[in-house]
Amino acid sequence: MRVAVAGGTGVVGRLVVGELAAAGHEPVVLARSHGVDLLTGEGLDAALAGVEAVIDVSDRKAVSRGRAVAFFGSVSRNLLDAGARAGVHHHVALSIVGIDRVGHGYYQGKLRQEEVVRGGRVPWTVLRSTQFHEFVPQTLQQMPGPVAVVPRMNIQPVAAREVARHLVELALAPPRGMAPELAGPRVELLVDLVRRLLHARHERRLVVPVRLPGAVGAAMAGDGQLPAGAGPRGSRTFDEWLAGTVTRGA
Repeated sequence: MRVAVAGGTGVVGRLVVGELAAAGHEPVVLARSHGVDLLTGEGLDAALAGVEAVIDVSDRKAVSRGRAVAFFGSVSRNLLDAGARAGVHHHVALSIVGIDRVGHGYYQGKLRQEEVVRGGRVPWTVLRSTQFHEFVPQTLQQMPGPVAVVPRMNIQPVAAREVARHLVELALAPPRGMAPELAGPRVELLVDLVRRLLHARHERRLVVPVRLPGAVGAAMAGDGQLPAGAGPRGSRTFDEWLAGTVTRGA
């Protein structure tokens, strides 16, 4: 089966491509480095020739609401319009748990993505996932220096590889609309994960937990980013992921 992966060069995208290839399918990477511009649609029609399903894991680190909404809205429309022209049977989009409860600018972009997918001409599935384990080092990267100011946040992190495997399973199955939310095996405090990561790296930095103001901060510190109901759960814990990451780094 020929399956296109939008954002196939990213953290999750590379894993999705690998899962497809390992299962004997033909992955088609949709990215600028492969001659496809998701924002303008250039190269999409040619790339989607013979494609039966599309998995959209495209991403852009746009914090502001306007930029996030514009990016995810444009990319989703381009993928769905080109997919309809090419006869794609199934469009699968990766989204985030809690985006309708946490009024973050980036999350507004993901909500726009879901809205466009629901209104498109291609049968669809949307998978909402909790943050990946990689979210923790990404948080640290945003705050270089001796002090790391970390928002008070409850998360239930999941291994990116498990997310990729689940996306492939969904893409190969009939469209199902909103799929049950995917989360990791346990609820964690982000600040605790940051400290464990620093300890594993033998880095000495002062970690300062801060509650963000307003409704956004309250939702993050509460259960706003945790799954609201039953659904699939990953098995790999953050500590298991961290041990493997540190070993590979060494």
